Amino acid sequence: MPLFSSSSTSSSTTPPRPKASPDGAFEAPNRTARSACWTARDAFFACLDAHGIVDSIGHKEDAERCCGAEETGLRRDCASSWVTYFKQRRVMEFKRKQTLEKLAAEGARPMPEGMGPPRLESGR
Repeated sequence: MPLFSSSSTSSSTTPPRPKASPDGAFEAPNRTARSACWTARDAFFACLDAHGIVDSIGHKEDAERCCGAEETGLRRDCASSWVTYFKQRRVMEFKRKQTLEKLAAEGARPMPEGMGPPRLESGR
C-alpha cells in the first residue's frame, strides 16, 4: 500500500495535494489551490488578530492554543514554505507599520520625488 493514498476522504472544498513531477519537484499550485491557501491564511490571521497575537512563530504556544484549528487549515491548504513566508511577513509588516508611525510622530516627511537613491534601468 502506498504511503500517501489517493483514496482519502477529503471534502470537495479541500484542494488536492501537489503532485510530484518526474524529476521529484512538486508542481506549482493552481488557482483553486492558491485561493484555498489564501482563505486559510486569512482565517488564521483573523484569529491571531482576535487574540492579539502578532508573531505566531515567537509565541507558538499561544498561537496553537488560541488558533490551532485555523493553523491546521493553513498547514493543510498551503505549502510549508508559504506558511513560513506568511508568518514572517506578518511580523515584518507589523514592524514596518510601527516604524512608519514612529517616524510620522517624530515629524518625518516623505522625501521629494527624485531625491532617493538612483534606480538602475532594466536591461543593463
